[in-house]
Amino acid sequence: MSADIVTFGCRLNAYESEVMRGHSAALENTIIVNTCAVTAEAERQARQAIRRLARTRPAARIIVTGCAVQTDPAAWSALPGVTRVLGNLEKLRPESFAEAAPSAVSDIMAARETAAHLITDFAGRTRAFLQMQQGCDHRCTFCIIPFGRGPSRSVALGELVAQARAQVAAGFQEIVLTGVDLASFGGDLPGRPSLGQAVHRLLALVPELPRLRLSSLDPAAIDDDLWRLLAEEPRLMPHLHLSLQAASDLILKRMKRRHSRAGAEAVIARARALRPGIAIGADLIAGFPTEDEALFAETLAFVEAMAIPFLHVFPYSARAGTPASRMPMVPKPVRRERAARLRAAGEVALAQFLAAQTGTAARVLMETETEGLSEHFARVRLNRPVAPRVTLSARITGAARDHLLAEAL
Repeated sequence: MSADIVTFGCRLNAYESEVMRGHSAALENTIIVNTCAVTAEAERQARQAIRRLARTRPAARIIVTGCAVQTDPAAWSALPGVTRVLGNLEKLRPESFAEAAPSAVSDIMAARETAAHLITDFAGRTRAFLQMQQGCDHRCTFCIIPFGRGPSRSVALGELVAQARAQVAAGFQEIVLTGVDLASFGGDLPGRPSLGQAVHRLLALVPELPRLRLSSLDPAAIDDDLWRLLAEEPRLMPHLHLSLQAASDLILKRMKRRHSRAGAEAVIARARALRPGIAIGADLIAGFPTEDEALFAETLAFVEAMAIPFLHVFPYSARAGTPASRMPMVPKPVRRERAARLRAAGEVALAQFLAAQTGTAARVLMETETEGLSEHFARVRLNRPVAPRVTLSARITGAARDHLLAEAL
């Protein structure tokens, strides 16, 4: 028995949904909707889901939480069927899920620490998420998330090691480190350990962990220890996903990002030199306010020249209260068209990246009986069924549009 949970958004939300799954174990006929505020589309999908649940399960209690609720609790509490709203701090507290607990959304900007939660079950997932960090101290002009997540705060190193050991003991062979601004880890801890130092300690103290993967990183904040590990540590997966957002210096300046086009190019070049064949991913925003065709072309040319295979592309979405929402807007159809062009460039790069894997060996973490993930985050389809949730050696025999074909060895 526990509440049904509907999750939108990032890996951190997925991790927190598992925390809430444990806290809500005693609740019957209850649905928890964990919202995302990163785009208007994410909010629209959550509202649509809530209205549908209110129609199809009218007797159920609907609890709504997440970043969208944190930034505008009144709007979400007014939706049909919603009986309780919880802020991002409250959703992680067990008392918030008592039968008679009230709605509660506190001032998240006053948060100064983040609690560790021991999670060893991820609702059928084959990879475990480990939260290292929470919140963000930067103020990119397009982003509402700092106001949904609060200031940057880190989980203590000892707690991270204990959680990683427990997740491996539970059978997970890959752990994904998550956070809102992962590269800022440690700034609030004694001694100010860097992300690279924390990763080194995790790998050293949890030698039974086969695979460790990083989630999205700010390209301006990768520390020397992390670079060293990327070059020397085979258990740190050859996969670097960067929060780029754009590759036009003028747009990056208007976004208030901390890197330049040249800086991003240098990061990718360094990663490829240190770890030949590394998979590169990037988050990109298409149609940021004031972006004309020439400025967009700079980002498109960068994606093509750098051959970035794993792209997450979003048309710009205005967030009320952010500086970018007051800038001159690019028409929505143009934003969508530019996003499509960026995705098309990414598909070309992905096809090239996958084709280059043919004939190589891979270690595949099986998610189903026939599909899994390689070290490079490429989806792999095997020639025969095997047991899920195991890691096996395979020979890559070919590539399709968005996945590899392989023989299990």
